[in-house]
Amino acid sequence: MTRPSIPVIGIDLGTTFSALARIDDHGRPITLVNAEGDLLTPSAVLFDGEDVVVGKEALKAIATEADRVAECSKRDVGHRVYHKLLDGKQYPPEVIEALILNKLRIDAVKQIGPFTKVVITVPAYFDEVRRKATQDSGYMAGFEVLDIINEPTAAAVSFGFQQGYLDKEGGSPAPRNILVYDLGGGTFDVTVMQIRGTEFNALATDGDVRLGGYDWDQRLVDLAAERFTGLGHADPREDPLSAGKLWRECEDAKRTLSARRKASVVCHHRGASERIEITRQQFEEATQDLLDRTRFTAVQALRAAGLQWNDLERVLLVGGSTRMPMVRDMLRRLSGMEPDDSVAADEAVAHGAALHASLILAHQEGLPPMFKIRNVNSHSLGVVGLDPLTGRRRNGILIPRNTRLPVTGKRAFKTQKAGQRSIRIEIVEGESPSADDCTPIGRCSVRNLPPDLPAQYPIEILFHYKPNGRLKVRVTLPETDRRVDTEIVRETGLDKDRLDGWRKYIRGLSPTDQR
Repeated sequence: MTRPSIPVIGIDLGTTFSALARIDDHGRPITLVNAEGDLLTPSAVLFDGEDVVVGKEALKAIATEADRVAECSKRDVGHRVYHKLLDGKQYPPEVIEALILNKLRIDAVKQIGPFTKVVITVPAYFDEVRRKATQDSGYMAGFEVLDIINEPTAAAVSFGFQQGYLDKEGGSPAPRNILVYDLGGGTFDVTVMQIRGTEFNALATDGDVRLGGYDWDQRLVDLAAERFTGLGHADPREDPLSAGKLWRECEDAKRTLSARRKASVVCHHRGASERIEITRQQFEEATQDLLDRTRFTAVQALRAAGLQWNDLERVLLVGGSTRMPMVRDMLRRLSGMEPDDSVAADEAVAHGAALHASLILAHQEGLPPMFKIRNVNSHSLGVVGLDPLTGRRRNGILIPRNTRLPVTGKRAFKTQKAGQRSIRIEIVEGESPSADDCTPIGRCSVRNLPPDLPAQYPIEILFHYKPNGRLKVRVTLPETDRRVDTEIVRETGLDKDRLDGWRKYIRGLSPTDQR
């Protein structure tokens, strides 16, 4: 495999754990250990006065300093601020993500020297706003983000490398259909992919950005807390410190229940202490609805791809939460085949990102491509218009979901009144015909239209949706030479000045400030 001349880095920026991988001298992806000697870095950040602590120590601090620790910040990406105050302050979630990335950078530089060019992964079901925020996180951490790649796609590429498909001799002209079931700590994705030789083509994708192992942990916390209160004690979930300690206990218990049929959880609160036994069956009954949500999503994705279960060659497991026996049992019954856990559940996504980075850098250096990736969009993209009959706000879809990327979509709209000199374009993501039921992406404006335009004058809006899920907007007046490439003003996110300010602050943190 031909490699570019500079370090090739892929980053799995996970909800609960993150990992950084590189391509070694033999062209193989390897995960770099962090400063603590671990392959995975907890995606937790402790704000301790002037110090910022990222990783294992921050995770431990949840039990004693919960009000200073940010965890699962990836779930808040796309919102203006993280959902709770941290040491009395508000932080944008992409800043917290950038601090995690900076920790990964500092630790990796000690091993391989300076680097800037990276590929970062995101859930396939991340919308455009969240993808932009992730790119901003990379910028604030000092990276040049070459691309954003979907996590299931990265896992499929890692699988393909492992199977020898990336070698021209190892690729098969016959199509291989696989379903990637990616259940991580905080997000869930299903992607149906077709591998043909060295081409990786996504056929359909679906998911839930607020479903993951975190939710299974919460059910265990609820089980333990309800047993505790049933013994006449106060509810430990009402105190942040007691809740933090119970959470750590339940995380360990969840792992135990993957290996054994019962586990014990020790619950301390207000001087009372109880050891509570929970069986695997009780845990599975308490989380059946969560598992059913993943099952429904997998069925929907396969249907959107136009395939049946017997059209699949394998079901590929990705993400640490797929280690739960209930997941494998459900997929075995659903698909009629044994799920494939041949890729490292915690490392495959970072490895695939590094392989994708090598593809981009090789192309930049004029080297032949090793493989090709074609993705689909996870949400329909549209423009808000007014229904002329009802006056209601409607979603005029330009690019339907599960469309192969890159793609250009366009649609004609009309001005509302005579002499209109400007138009405002509201961009939304979603499947509903009602604009109010869709997710706002942002808005853009075109001013100084030609004077004396009649009412109902045609305005053509063009979307160019890039392979990484980022959007460009162009507005044209068909009967004139007027064409405007316009910038999207987003409802959330940081402007350039704030991004630069946070970048300066984060890059100014020394390794002792950010541990």
